[in-house]
Amino acid sequence: MRACALFYLRFLLVFAACATIFHQNAYAVVLPLREATVVATVEGLSTSSQVQLPYHWDQKHSGQRGHAHFELTFDVKDSPVVPFGLFIPRLGNAYEVWLNDGLLQRKGDLHQFDTSDYSKIPHYVTIPASLLRQHNVLEVRIRADTGRKGGLGAMTIGPDSEVFPLYYENYRARGTGSLIVTIVSILISLVAFALWVTQLDLRPDGRGRRDPLYLIAGVAELFWALRVGDTIVETPPLPWLWWGGLIVSAAALWAIGMALVCLLLAGWNQSRAALWIRAWLATLFIGSIACSTAALGWGQAWALSAWYALAFLTFSVFLVAFVWSAIRSGSTQHRLMAAVMVLNVLVGSRDLYALRFSAVYGSNSYQRFSALLFGVVLAYIVIERFRAASTQAQNLTTTLEQRITQKEAALAQTYLQLEGLAREQERGFERNRILRDMHDGVGSHISVAMRQLQSGKATDGQVLQTLRESLDHLKLSIDAMNVPPGDITALLANLRYRLEPRLKAADVQLHWDVDLIEPLVWLDNNAMRQLQFIVYEALSNVLQHAKANSVRIELAQLPQGIRLRIVDDGCGFDVSTAPHKGLAALRARATVVGGTVTIHSEPGNTVLEILLI
Repeated sequence: MRACALFYLRFLLVFAACATIFHQNAYAVVLPLREATVVATVEGLSTSSQVQLPYHWDQKHSGQRGHAHFELTFDVKDSPVVPFGLFIPRLGNAYEVWLNDGLLQRKGDLHQFDTSDYSKIPHYVTIPASLLRQHNVLEVRIRADTGRKGGLGAMTIGPDSEVFPLYYENYRARGTGSLIVTIVSILISLVAFALWVTQLDLRPDGRGRRDPLYLIAGVAELFWALRVGDTIVETPPLPWLWWGGLIVSAAALWAIGMALVCLLLAGWNQSRAALWIRAWLATLFIGSIACSTAALGWGQAWALSAWYALAFLTFSVFLVAFVWSAIRSGSTQHRLMAAVMVLNVLVGSRDLYALRFSAVYGSNSYQRFSALLFGVVLAYIVIERFRAASTQAQNLTTTLEQRITQKEAALAQTYLQLEGLAREQERGFERNRILRDMHDGVGSHISVAMRQLQSGKATDGQVLQTLRESLDHLKLSIDAMNVPPGDITALLANLRYRLEPRLKAADVQLHWDVDLIEPLVWLDNNAMRQLQFIVYEALSNVLQHAKANSVRIELAQLPQGIRLRIVDDGCGFDVSTAPHKGLAALRARATVVGGTVTIHSEPGNTVLEILLI
């Protein structure tokens, strides 16, 4: 009996709870709010009237800005225990929502015109059950800017579980949908830009050319992303006149970009008509700037409506010619673009009427979604062109590889022949150098010795000196063949070995102050021989004319280059009256080496300095 009593008691409690919930939900119906009393204030003048929502400010007060205060009433039979929700499909530009003298939501500043804009996406206001009464007064206060689609849409109020799905479905179409279109357009734009930068088509003259279709598609999709992305931008980064003009121009540039892409696909870009079409599109773009300034800055809304109508007419005429060309002889890409253009012109005509000429407030634009097909077709065209270019590049690469293989074989054979000729030529040059050195050096000294003997005036010592110089020239010419190129230290060491016995025999003491210098790669064999001659000539002059007791050879590494100096303590000479031929020869040889020669002389100190830079 006790168990049965407990079961019966539980059954009654569950039944009572279900009855209570049913009773509450029976009165928790979804209410449409359509009738309102509005007080509109324009330039300090207020007017009151009964209106049916939606209320489109631009249609009621074209070219003006101001404020509106809406008051609506609704009844709830029983006080609900669940929260309510208020769905407002369009509201703004700034607004406040009050219920029974309690503030529910505020967005933006009602007193600062042309600032934030909250009219582009739907709004949802949560209403706590404690604020609801049987008779309720709902107030909505808005700030409406010129040309920014301010106003108040028809509202819906009811239990949160019933109203929120209505808001969410509308927000997905307007807010989330716009975000997805923006992201996809940006991605397509980035891909197009990347292909334009990286891909080059080879011209017949061998120069590369970037495909303009990639660039046009990238720019058009980027501006369309800006146009659609404005839907979710509540606080623009620029003043309203500049930002609004930028958004209108972005839509114009997108449409113009699509037309230019169609010119390329139809093969009209080189025709005479293309020049007129481009000129008219440029005029249309300039017109978008002028008309948006007139509409948004001066309140002349008709100017922007007229521009939209003219743009619609332009692209309709262009569409007829483009579709006819696609049907007659168009490619797959041409026909796909034609189909997308037809769809977009139809959707655009609907949006033009609904958003610019119809009194309906809060209507969604469908072209943001139909234009996405442009992006998809552009992506397809870009990928197809890239694939075709890749195939062509691969074929060219294969052909080039075959030609390169053939050329490499021919070059290898030619190289072997040239290498043999080079070796033969090098041997010839070396023979000529040895002969020239023998003639200029050894031969010249032997000739001098013969003339000395024939004259009978030269002493045995003078003849012997001339023959010794001839022998030194011969030995140095042979030594020069074994000195490593660029190794100045080795060159000086070789000269010391050859000439030090003569210096000792002349009772001239040699002082050696030579640093170990890394070989200079730019000094070849010829430069080394020229340097050897300069030093040898300087030491010979010391032996023959200076009457010196000592001579010092210096070699040092300086920040600006290599410095080589031959210093003696002889009698010196007047540099200005010295034989110019000998000094000119020394300077000419220094120039071949890539350096300069300077001479300073006075009794007891004569310096010949060679600076290699």
